[in-house]
Amino acid sequence: MCGIIGIVGKEPVAGRLVDSLKRLEYRGYDSAGVAAVVDGPGGGRVERRRAQGKIRNLEAVLAEQPLVAQNGIGHVRWATHGAPTVTNAHPHTAGRVTLVHNGIIENFAELKAELKAAGRTFESDTDTEVIAQLIDAELATGLAPLEAFKATLDRLTGAYALAVLVEGADNLVLGARRGSPLVVGEGQGEMFLGSDALAVGPFTNRVIYLEEGDYVAIDHDSARIFDASGASVQRPVKVVPASAVMMEKGNYRHFMEKEIHDQPEGCQRTISAYVDALTARTAIPGDVDFKALERIQIVACGTSYIAGVIGKYLIEQLADLPVDVEIASEFRYRQPALRPGSLVIAMSQSGETADTLAALRYCKAKGMKSAVVVNAQESTMAREVDVVWPIHCGPEIGVASTKAFTAQVSVMIALAVAAAKARGTIDAAEEQRMVRLMLEAPRLIAEAIGLEDALKEIAFDIAKARDVLFLGRGPMSALALEGALKLKEISYIHAEGYAAGELKHGPIALVDDQTPIIILAPYDSYFEKSASNMSEVMARGGQVVFITDPEGARHAPAGARVVVTAPASDPLVSTLVMSAPIQLLAYHVAVVKGADVDQPRNLAKSVTVE
Repeated sequence: MCGIIGIVGKEPVAGRLVDSLKRLEYRGYDSAGVAAVVDGPGGGRVERRRAQGKIRNLEAVLAEQPLVAQNGIGHVRWATHGAPTVTNAHPHTAGRVTLVHNGIIENFAELKAELKAAGRTFESDTDTEVIAQLIDAELATGLAPLEAFKATLDRLTGAYALAVLVEGADNLVLGARRGSPLVVGEGQGEMFLGSDALAVGPFTNRVIYLEEGDYVAIDHDSARIFDASGASVQRPVKVVPASAVMMEKGNYRHFMEKEIHDQPEGCQRTISAYVDALTARTAIPGDVDFKALERIQIVACGTSYIAGVIGKYLIEQLADLPVDVEIASEFRYRQPALRPGSLVIAMSQSGETADTLAALRYCKAKGMKSAVVVNAQESTMAREVDVVWPIHCGPEIGVASTKAFTAQVSVMIALAVAAAKARGTIDAAEEQRMVRLMLEAPRLIAEAIGLEDALKEIAFDIAKARDVLFLGRGPMSALALEGALKLKEISYIHAEGYAAGELKHGPIALVDDQTPIIILAPYDSYFEKSASNMSEVMARGGQVVFITDPEGARHAPAGARVVVTAPASDPLVSTLVMSAPIQLLAYHVAVVKGADVDQPRNLAKSVTVE
C-alpha cells in the first residue's frame, strides 16, 4: 500500500505518473516508484525507477535516469512487509511481470515457500513480490497475461488493489481489487487506473468504480472488466466534477457510506504501523514500558470512549494490566485519585476535543506519563503528550465516526498484544498468532461489508421504530453502545446499548412487539448467555435482529426475525469485523428516513468547547 496509478497513454508517461502520485501523498507514504514500457511497440522492456522517502527523491532519480515511454504504473508505499528501503519500494518485478500493490497478502509466506522450492529467487522482503512471481510462473506455463493474472488472483488470500505490466504486452495494464479501492479512468485514446478519482483526476473526469472482486484489462481504447467469477461485466461510467475530485464520494451517496467501505484499507494502514508483518511481531512506536506500568487511564468522549472500552477489555484480559476508562467530560471534575506510575491515554480523532484535552492535562499535572491515540498528528494533544499513537485512517468527512473508530480499535488491539508480550502473559508464539489474526482483519471487514444488501432490507423495518435496543456481552457490549450511538446520531431514533446481562435489571421493561432488539453475538465464550438473552426477549414479543457468525447462526435459538451472518473471526478482532454491520444498518436506516447522514443536526465533527 498505499497509492496506485496506471496509464496506457499517448503522451510521455513519467511526469504524468509523478503528478498523480503527488495527489496521493495525503494517504501517507515512505517510498515511491514508477515503471514504464520503454523501447516502443512490439516487445518493449519494462524499467523501474524507485526512491526511499519523498516523491522529490524519485524526481531526482528520474532526472538522472529518464524513462521515455507512454505506458506505465506508479506507487507511493506505506511499508507493511519489509522496511521502507529502495529494495522494498514498489514497483516489484519478477521475470516479465512488474506490478504495484496496495493491501496485505495473508498467505504470502506459504506461497513464497512454494515458489522458492520451485527455484525462484526473491530480492525484497515484501508480500507484493510473491504476486509478481506467481503471475510470471503462470505465464511460463503458456497462459496469456489475463489468464495468468486470473489464475494468480484465485490463489491470493487477503486484500489488494493491483496494477500490472507484462513485457510483451506493451499497451496493456491489468488491475484488480479486493478489500482495497481501485478505479478506471476513461480518456480519449487512453485509459487509467488509480486508487481513487483523485489519482486519475489530472487526466479525466470519467471514472468507473470497480466493485469488490473485479479485475480489469485496460488498453488505449477500452476497459474489459470481469467479476470475481471471471464473467465479463459492465460497470457504469460516472462523471466526477473537477470541484468534487478533492473531496469525492466515489460511487457512494454519502461520505459516511464511502468511509464505511474504506475501512478494510484504513485498518490495513493502521495495523501495518503497529506490527512487523514479516516477523509477525508487534512494533509499537514510542517509549512505553508496559511491564513497569501499574495502571492505564483512558480518557475520551463519544465514539472514542467506546473504542477505549474495547481496549480495556483486551488489555486487561491479555496483559493482566488494570485499565480505567472514563468519559473525559466527567473525569477531572470528580478529582480522581491518580498515581505517577500510571499511563494516561487520551483518545480523540481530532486531537482537539476540549474535554479530553482538559482531562489529559489534569493527568499530566499529576505526574503521569501521557500518550494519545489520534488521527491528526499535528493537533494540540499530539504536541503535548510523551507518545503519539496515530491511527493513520486518513480524512474522515462524515460527522458520525466509522473508519476512525475501527482504526482506534485496531491500535488498541495492537497495544493489548504488545503489553501482554512485555508483561509475560503471552509468549512469542502467541504474539505471532495474534499478529497474524490482526493481519487477517481487513479481509474479514471487507467480507462483512458484503452484507450491505441484507442490512439495507432490515433498515426499512428499523426505520419505523421509535426505540431500538442493542445488546451484547464482553467486548460486544461496548459495540452495542456504538451501534446505539450511530443509530441515534444519524437517524434520530432513540436507541440504547446495554450489556445483555443487565437486561433483567430494567431494560427488559421496554421490550414489546414494536421494539427491535439488535443482539451482537459471535460464537465465543459469551454465546450461550447471549442466546439465553435472545430467548428472553423473544418470549416478550421482541423483534430480534441477531448478528452473529456462521457457527452462531447454526446454534441460534429459533424465532429471530432476522439472522445476519458475519464472517467468522477470532475474539481478538471480532469487534472490528462486527462494526461494519452496525454501521451499515444505522446508515441505511438514516437514508430511509431521509436524514442528513453526513451532517446530522446539532452535531459537529470536532467538539472544541466544553
